[in-house]
Amino acid sequence: MFISPMLLESAKEPFNSDAYITETKFDGIRLIASKNNGLIRLYTRHNNEVTAKFPELLTLDISDGTVLDGELIVTGPTGAGDFEAVMERFQSRKSYHPIVFCVFDVLRIDGASITSQPLYKRKELLCGLKIDHPNVKIVEGIRGYAADYFALARENKLEGIVMKRADSTYAENKRSDRWLKVVNYEYTDVFIIGIRKEDNAMLLSYLDGQYAGVMEFMPYDKRRKLHMERKDVEETEKYVYIEPIMCRVKHRFKTKNGLLRIPSFHEWR
Repeated sequence: MFISPMLLESAKEPFNSDAYITETKFDGIRLIASKNNGLIRLYTRHNNEVTAKFPELLTLDISDGTVLDGELIVTGPTGAGDFEAVMERFQSRKSYHPIVFCVFDVLRIDGASITSQPLYKRKELLCGLKIDHPNVKIVEGIRGYAADYFALARENKLEGIVMKRADSTYAENKRSDRWLKVVNYEYTDVFIIGIRKEDNAMLLSYLDGQYAGVMEFMPYDKRRKLHMERKDVEETEKYVYIEPIMCRVKHRFKTKNGLLRIPSFHEWR
């Protein structure tokens, strides 16, 4: 059984409140796991079944009618997930990266929906399932301490934290401000060196000229300014190259190839 997962709103800064449960923001693939007629089924957040990709989880010992929500990761140096490794495992049958299913919620038990119960109660019920599996980690979280937790996330170069109202019910297929993510962004000065014609995305380079990736996210007024002031130097079938314009972008960590991951415009430089 697939249940469309509850999604996170973004928050700029963490805050300490005992009304919230703080968790690590794992860097992987959102996964819904369910058991019906004795069979485990695994689904991505977009309702794509991926059961065959992760046979390690087929021995998950839960009762029929149980549905779990969590994040599938490949543990990297930080322990919170190596996104490139998990995508390699997801896309290739020849990849053997070991996986961990970090389960942070339970939505049904023995066929009965518990999404209307508060999160802290669902956490108690999740722990009560006593799941013992080498590829499964139960995420209990801690009450409050979000600011301190985020400082540790930064220190250890984790992707960020998640703050969830302890009394929050589970809103299927909705983005809710009762669940917040605080991302540990990095900031880098780059040049915009070109425009991709098909979607107006911007080509980036580092200040030393090395290719830095593609930026898709830029506010309308900043994009308008760019197009008004840019000076084109070359055009191909797919790209328009321009005289370099410096800006600062915010992004998640760099890929192993040195590219910026999900860069977005921050300010002109």
